[in-house]
Amino acid sequence: MKHRIVVLGAGYAGAITAGRLAKRLHRDDVEITLVNADPEFVERVRMHQLASGQDLPVRPLCDVFAGTGVQVRIARVTAVDVDGKTVALTGENIGYDTLVYALGSTIADYGVPGVAEYAYHVAGKQAALRLRARLNQLRPGETVLIVGGGLTSIEVAAEIAEARPDLEVAIAARGGVGDWLDEKAQRHLRRAFERFGITVHEHADVKQVTGNGVVTRSGQHISAQMTVWTAGFAVHPIAAATTLAVSDTGRIVVDATLRSVSHPDVYAVGDAAYAEGVGGKPLRMGCATATPMAWQGADAIAARLTGRKVPDAPIGYASQCISLGRRDGIVQKVTPDDQPTSKVATGRMGARIKELICASAAWSISHSTMMLPSRRRHLVAIGDVEPQFVTR
Repeated sequence: MKHRIVVLGAGYAGAITAGRLAKRLHRDDVEITLVNADPEFVERVRMHQLASGQDLPVRPLCDVFAGTGVQVRIARVTAVDVDGKTVALTGENIGYDTLVYALGSTIADYGVPGVAEYAYHVAGKQAALRLRARLNQLRPGETVLIVGGGLTSIEVAAEIAEARPDLEVAIAARGGVGDWLDEKAQRHLRRAFERFGITVHEHADVKQVTGNGVVTRSGQHISAQMTVWTAGFAVHPIAAATTLAVSDTGRIVVDATLRSVSHPDVYAVGDAAYAEGVGGKPLRMGCATATPMAWQGADAIAARLTGRKVPDAPIGYASQCISLGRRDGIVQKVTPDDQPTSKVATGRMGARIKELICASAAWSISHSTMMLPSRRRHLVAIGDVEPQFVTR
């Protein structure tokens, strides 16, 4: 019987993991199933572009994985039974021998009243399209307020301000906006916001979203005809409902090989995984960690099935990239433990580097399975010993 590998989620982490496993292992010996609710690969790092009115390339998953041996199953995951080793999908259950959990994240509302009723977000394709439709309804002079001060918040604010210069764009953050950046990068960010005419409300802790703006903890009311919530991300509750060991935020706790610390046949990659990086610091959610986590997890699975050395080097960072519209950007070099350095690229050069990184991430999805079949590893059964893979 083939070893059944089921990958849940086809974002950057899940799609790259499935493709890399198909590259590492032979399809005659493994059955790789990739489950995703959306039939297309969604470039989540470009959702601010989609929301502002730009059209993105369509990449059907069936085309991306055609001829690779990866079976694409379009379905929504409703539950996981890690003790019975089954996954409940809409309409059916499927079993697995090895599970890769890569269901990603959605917005975190932190219990703030009114977020679900009145706020828009860019955590997924349909959400970005809803934002886009509402944005098209706004009249000149009306205000769009972005709540949050992180990477997503900055990119959404700049993209909307560039696409709709007739609107008033504002950003409200609990702390500072981009205050973790190097001084040079912060200066460039402030100049970009001034050029776009973006109003910045710092140290504005939003405690309620209403139909006409937000109310801060200090009692200030910031008026807006449209509010965009980008204050953070949270994982789906499916993992926390299982017997898997999870963090206090519901992320699956994994070791250096992205393997669950409580269930050795389960791996987690991307936003859904709670993993320590260089220096023992938990890896943050984002594309910057999704890809290397996918590489590490896929290689660990293949290595364990082949009896080879399992890679377990901690994952480190290289840079933080921020687009400021289509012609400006910031690329902040960071240390492996994610601390900013004085090396910063800004302006058109920063925009070009950011675009290259985004394009490379999408390219890696379509080309993750490129490898000569002769280099793939095959399964052999040795008596009563657990089947392993060997190179032919």
